[in-house]
Amino acid sequence: MGGQAVRRLASQPARRGALICAAVLLTAYPPNRLSAQVGHEPGQSPYRDVRRGGVVVLGVGYLGGSRGRAGVGMSDGITWNIRYDASLGGAVTASLGLAYAQTTRYLVDPAQGAATRTQGPVDTDVILADIGLQLVLTGRKTWHGFAPYLGGGIGVAVGGSTPSDLAGYKFRTKITLNPQAGVRWYPTARLSVRADFQTVYWKLSYPLAYKDPSPVDGTRVLPLDASLTEWTAHPWISVGVGWTF
Repeated sequence: MGGQAVRRLASQPARRGALICAAVLLTAYPPNRLSAQVGHEPGQSPYRDVRRGGVVVLGVGYLGGSRGRAGVGMSDGITWNIRYDASLGGAVTASLGLAYAQTTRYLVDPAQGAATRTQGPVDTDVILADIGLQLVLTGRKTWHGFAPYLGGGIGVAVGGSTPSDLAGYKFRTKITLNPQAGVRWYPTARLSVRADFQTVYWKLSYPLAYKDPSPVDGTRVLPLDASLTEWTAHPWISVGVGWTF
């Protein structure tokens, strides 16, 4: 009995030592291996880093929207655009865009009666240039290859040559405001496919002759109490392909 008690007492420090060694080994287990047990394996994560660098985007789209109270504004045309995007760090991207829009407009002669004063539509071109900022909602990563964004910009719209109506209305050059939203899809690290929706706002200015009564039927293009300026909204949807350099 005495020998068994001695052996039992001798084994207790050994057990304590084994428990301490096991605890140390568990504590020292590599953190990266432990983290791999939670969430996704690196090769299976839905998130991928976006390649850094400037992006050139070529796109095509359609510009619609209001022609204003007088009906002489530019609208309804195919657009061709080029854009350059550059990351400012993190989720913010700066963009510089240039587009050519093949729109139409109507000609209005205030000296004619209401039934005959409007002619057209006639073709007229618009050049759109803007600079803006975009916030990528997934940061510097994509989710299953997609990266949605919100943004906005400011720019100019320059009207091309077109027959002016007899009242002297011309589009000329307008300041534009451009809130936007869109999504980018990255099938490869360098190649991206983009869908962009924005609303372009510009301000029309009408000649005073639009308030003169017609000698034919006494009607006016604009009511006497109407403003001679008006902001119009133009939804613009475009798709494009980008390449990261």
